[in-house]
This record gives sequence, C-alpha cells and structure tokens, in this order.
Amino acid sequence: MPLVFRTLLLVFVSLVVLLIIGDIAQVEEGTAKTTAHVDPTASTNPSKDSNHLEPSCNNTARLSTNNWTFNKTLSKLIRKNILRFLDPERDISILKGTLKPGDIIHYVFDRHSTTNISENLYRLLPTASPLKNQHHRRCAIVGNSGILLNSSCGPEIDSHDFVIRCNLAPVADYYQDVGWRTNLVTMNPSVVQRAFQDLVSEEWRDRFLQRLQSLSGSVLWIPAFMAKGGEERVEWALRLILLHTVDVRTAFPSLRLLHAVRGYWLTNNVHIKRPTTGLLMYTMATRFCEEIHLYGFWPFPLDPQGRPVKYHYYDTLKYEYTSSASPHTMPLEFRTLSALHRQGALRLHTGSCDAEGRPQK
Repeated sequence: MPLVFRTLLLVFVSLVVLLIIGDIAQVEEGTAKTTAHVDPTASTNPSKDSNHLEPSCNNTARLSTNNWTFNKTLSKLIRKNILRFLDPERDISILKGTLKPGDIIHYVFDRHSTTNISENLYRLLPTASPLKNQHHRRCAIVGNSGILLNSSCGPEIDSHDFVIRCNLAPVADYYQDVGWRTNLVTMNPSVVQRAFQDLVSEEWRDRFLQRLQSLSGSVLWIPAFMAKGGEERVEWALRLILLHTVDVRTAFPSLRLLHAVRGYWLTNNVHIKRPTTGLLMYTMATRFCEEIHLYGFWPFPLDPQGRPVKYHYYDTLKYEYTSSASPHTMPLEFRTLSALHRQGALRLHTGSCDAEGRPQK
C-alpha cells in the first residue's frame, strides 16, 4: 500500500506541475501579445491575420515621409471598424430636435454633476449634422505642438481639401508655418480662460470676437458637456456669437462620443486614458476623409536633433507629457499614429516643408 500511495502521490504532483507550467505559458503568451502590437483595424472580434502595429517610436525617432505611400485598403478597413463604435456624422453634434431649453444634461466626466440647456445653446444647436454628406479626398488635422515653428508648412496645410484645427489656435501670426485655412476648429471651454483671460475686459472680448469672426463659416466644435466648470465660459462665447451674428456653424458633440472613441482604441490594445483632441479629430475624420495628414503632433520636449520644442507653438505653457496625473497618454497616442503612418493609413508630418509647402528631403 505505501508503494501504491507513493505512486499515486507522484502522479498527482506531476499533474499539478504540468498544469502550473501550462498556466504560466498562457499568461506569458497573453502578455507578449498585448505588448508586442496593437491593431487599429480590429473589430470586436479581431481575426488572426489582421495588420498589426508596432508602437516603437520615441523623441529621437525619424519618420520616413519621402517614401510614404497611401494604403487605401487599410484606410477603408479602419473606417469600417470605427463605424462599429460610432458614426462621426451623427456623433459630431447633438441636434436641435433632440433637446429643448431647460433639459438637464449629465457631464461626461462627472455624472453626478448636471447643467441645463440654455436658450442660447439651444438656438445654436444645428438642425442637421455639419458633416452630412461630406466627403473629402485629402484632409489635414493641425495639432498645436511647437514642432510647427519654422516648418514653412503653411502652404502645404492650406492645399488640403478640408483643414481641422484644435482649440482655437491662432493662425494670423504663424500662417507661414501653420497656414490660414480652417474648415473645422475645436474650442474647449478652458480656451476662453487660458487664451482670452476669461474675457475680463473689452480688449479681451474684442480679441476673442475677432478670432471667431476670422473663422468665416467654419464649424466651431465646442465640447460643452465634458466636465463641470466650463458652463459660464461656454455661455459667454455663445452670447457673443449671437450678439454679433458671427458666421460660424456651431456643433456640440454627443454625450457618447468620447467613450465610443476610447472604446475603439482600447479594443485595439491602445490603452489611452482620455483621448486628446487630436486623436478625437483623427478618429472622426476617418468618416469623411479619404487621406488624412497630421501636422503639429509631437508630444516630446525635444525634436529629433535635440532642440527644445514648445508645448504649443503660440504660447509658453509647459506640459509634463509622461505625468501620471495627466488625463492624456500623448506619447502612447503618438506611437500608435506613427505605426499607422508606417503602414500608410495616415501621414504624420514632423519635419519642415520647403517654401512651396513640400516636405523637405
């Protein structure tokens, strides 16, 4: 009996060891898959033969632009899979028929806090999507990094069929590097405070009004319901637009947009916290743009040659790109966009252009 018992015990221990080894192998395999690639083309049921990204870019990396070729097939596939999560044509704005003055809205990032739809906001809600039936062959999304300074990329940016800008960034004093053309521009409520001193004086109100008037029929995209604290600034802006009959088409993103965009990227192993305005605009632009070019995306304090790069091309604001306190994960987003660039799904411009706006070799 002791021999039989020892034999059974040995068999049992061997089985336990094999099971443990098998579990370790599965964990290692899963970890390797997670860290080795992300796949922006995947749906909620990604296939094994999907194209994969290799996010391996840092602040010293150079992106090849001279040999870049547009991958139309991949671009279409990304568009198709984004549409599984959101429809930018619909989600770009809440429409007038869906709300009425006085309706209560819960903030996206603070569900316990609410605001009411004001009369002014209701008057400026669009009756139809600003992107309805829109399709453009070449679009430019212009970020605000100081990498744009002395780039001479303004003419190239303006040559696109549709130009998207972020956070009402100034262009008049920087047009040679950033261009003039604007078809859609975002405006976080905090911009009113940071760039226009909360409109505390007639001078700042005039500056703000002049910037709005320079948009000349563009879409002004205001994320009014993201976080508590910006409702007064939004109301000030809307009041000026109505008082001076400013020629802009206002849009206010749907309450589901940000979570839908984040869900798409998380499903594809891009573990962002809160998508930046630039990533939001790229994700939405896939709906109505065939070929997308990105400028001013550079979340590093130095350029590839080791020269300092300002956070914004137009101010002296500082930013800790890798801070755990930041709501964004900019370097991760950049690595993802870099991988998409290498695959031809988009073109990421990080160098200078010549006088005619062509990328320098």
